[in-house]
Amino acid sequence: MNQNAFVTIQKPRTDEKLLWNIINSGNVGYKTFLVAYDLKIFPLLAEKPRTLAEVCEALQINCRPAEALLTMSVCMGLLQVKNDCYSLTLFAEDYLLESSPTYLGDFLDFAITNDYVFSFENIKKAVLTNSSQVYSGDKLFQTHQEQAALARAFTYATHSRSMGAALAWPEVIDLSGHRFLLDIGGGSGVHSISATLKWSNLQALIIDLATVCEVAQEFVTHYGLQSRIKTQVSNMWSQPFPAADIHFYADIYHDWSLEQGRFLTQKSFESLEPGGRIIIHEMLYDDQKAGPSAVAAYNIAMLLWTEGQQYSARELSAMLIETGFTDIEVKPTFGYWSIVTGYKP
Repeated sequence: MNQNAFVTIQKPRTDEKLLWNIINSGNVGYKTFLVAYDLKIFPLLAEKPRTLAEVCEALQINCRPAEALLTMSVCMGLLQVKNDCYSLTLFAEDYLLESSPTYLGDFLDFAITNDYVFSFENIKKAVLTNSSQVYSGDKLFQTHQEQAALARAFTYATHSRSMGAALAWPEVIDLSGHRFLLDIGGGSGVHSISATLKWSNLQALIIDLATVCEVAQEFVTHYGLQSRIKTQVSNMWSQPFPAADIHFYADIYHDWSLEQGRFLTQKSFESLEPGGRIIIHEMLYDDQKAGPSAVAAYNIAMLLWTEGQQYSARELSAMLIETGFTDIEVKPTFGYWSIVTGYKP
């Protein structure tokens, strides 16, 4: 080999920002957020804006990790800094303070408890085996049926992370011509609560597992809606649906297989009164399934937790049309959430 010859190294065509965005925002950022929540930084700064030294003193931690935690929280939009003092952003005030009706505390506590689910090993195993990894590989809802404490924790978690979205969708749809909403797999009843508070003409019935219905009744009582919202223990797969002119599904289709989604769609079509309406509330992919990235990540969570997947608006609309529903509409409602709705002729 000619000792004067040099190897040419091809330069990359792109820079490496994407790599660091994936590593830092997707993994480190999320875990740092949970640590900041767990250390109660947000209620601390709700009391008053504080300097770095004051945060260190209050939390009894050293300057270097405190500054790292605070700076990451600023970059994520949770905190702001002005005149060397850290304070909450509007997002943090809305979602990270216990005094807020949209407080995410139960959801974040649940996320911390089940952080192991999102390990490299579990994601790889879920991909290779096409099976959920939660509860040591046991079925999510079967486990909830057998273990009331887990069902309660899950229901409280989904309630806290659903309140913002639940308050939004009844504002973008006219339900004045309807009278009875059947909330299928309704969990805490957060969507029934919001819908009946917005539309005084509506009554609602939540159907779910026994323990879940107990939690839902607690929330219904808390909001003083006992006369308008009832609960009923029911198996949506094997028992008939009670009479209703709205069938509402929130985060239900994404829990189950495509075949099971078609089954529920057909069952709703057959059970609804003529002129009745189906409403499906989900985070939706765009029609090319090229994003949003948050929905793609939610889809990975479904791989780890359930038998289901996220859908595009086109896919859910096609499912409704194939079954016989008409006047299909897709309405973005809140953040990444949308509703897909249609009528039974």
